[in-house]
Amino acid sequence: MVGRTLIRGGLVITASDEIHADVLIEDGRIAALAASGTPAAEAFAAERTIDATGKYVIPGGVDVHTHMELPFGGTFASDTFETGTRAAAWGGTTTIVDFAVQSVGHSLREGLDAWHAKAEGNCAIDYGFHMIVSDVNQETLKEMDLLVEEGVTSFKQFMAYPGVFYSDDGQILRAMQRSAENGGLIMMHAENGIAIDVLVEQALARGETDPRYHGEVRKALLEAEATHRAIRLAQVAGAPLYVVHVSAMEAVAELARARDEGLPVFGETCPQYLFLSTDNLAEPDFEGSKYVCSTPLRPKEHQAKLWQGLRTNDLQVVSTDHCPFCFVGQKELGRGDFSKIPNGLPGVENRMDLLHQAVVDGHISRRRWIEIACATPARMFGMYPKKGTIAPGADADIVIYDPHAEQVMSAETHHMNVDYSAYEGKRTTGRVETVLSRGEAVITEREYTGRAGHGVYTPRSTCQYLN
Repeated sequence: MVGRTLIRGGLVITASDEIHADVLIEDGRIAALAASGTPAAEAFAAERTIDATGKYVIPGGVDVHTHMELPFGGTFASDTFETGTRAAAWGGTTTIVDFAVQSVGHSLREGLDAWHAKAEGNCAIDYGFHMIVSDVNQETLKEMDLLVEEGVTSFKQFMAYPGVFYSDDGQILRAMQRSAENGGLIMMHAENGIAIDVLVEQALARGETDPRYHGEVRKALLEAEATHRAIRLAQVAGAPLYVVHVSAMEAVAELARARDEGLPVFGETCPQYLFLSTDNLAEPDFEGSKYVCSTPLRPKEHQAKLWQGLRTNDLQVVSTDHCPFCFVGQKELGRGDFSKIPNGLPGVENRMDLLHQAVVDGHISRRRWIEIACATPARMFGMYPKKGTIAPGADADIVIYDPHAEQVMSAETHHMNVDYSAYEGKRTTGRVETVLSRGEAVITEREYTGRAGHGVYTPRSTCQYLN
């Protein structure tokens, strides 16, 4: 461990402020801030100084939706906790919250222990866990209470994937009632999986097997219907609700309506829905399989409504749903049958840069960038102000960001363990230069200086928007 570190001369941007300030770091935490050039700042002394002149000094990104090593469709997500967290660091993200999986017939504890074993000693950055609840019964409900007490305070359920992760309305209601009592937050994959399976079967019977049909059968109306149903079940249970990977304008409208009614309902979207569309799913020669994820990519006209939702705060968080599968040997499992293409996109390394591009393009402000990528996810999942901001006492998770550097996104240069980029050839302005995790340099002037095992497990408090 180095002693004190001083970051001088940068523009410090948080969700609430922008100030030219010097930042003093000691023992892995932020010790003090002072406006640059003031006597207080001049008095700062440190063993190591980082010159951030002309750069942004921002909190490390908080990505609260990743799937490292996830088993899916007979294969596994191609990023391990080691490769995935290293790639996250390259992209300016310093905390992930991944999903531990309960298998049907097994306990929550078994699933959580399995994910701890995958991650421990392997992560370059700090991490936490949500719990996927696949099997709601009396024992599961009791376990939910215990997990909340030990810092796993959010539970994901699926209205999609019958026979795998699916929960029916009764199971969902029971879990929501339990979370209303124990303070946990239910995260919902809102798609009507029962209806979608009928449409999949009918499409395949018609010989519609190409990747683009994945988007056509997973209809926006079935996302909206499930979102509406999840909201009303949560209302009946008296529980808060967080809807993951919102992709359709009709689903945004359901969330906006619920929030206008004063319900504790929250929504997340992902960069793929903001920057990609069904045009990608329709790419020829099976290239469209690279873009198969659920909820699916939508026609371009949905993007404007998602950006609007982020500006009006009807959507509060942008996470990645990072779940990479290689084109060769994994996505190819679905040649001749789109329903067998593993669902998921790589993106943990791209999120902060894509959202900065949204600032450049005028979709959001700089502070909103930090709000939706750092501060709000940390608050939503009980990690603020330890994570998600730059303030005395916070962990020194800090990114020195060059807002003028230009880059071209490509599989040739990314660090995710996957053989393609969902944003191949996309030109963006802004790039991560240096990344500190609890004061230790993980990326130093575009060189990886981190190590597996630096990242530590982070227990979480309950959602800070409900207290």
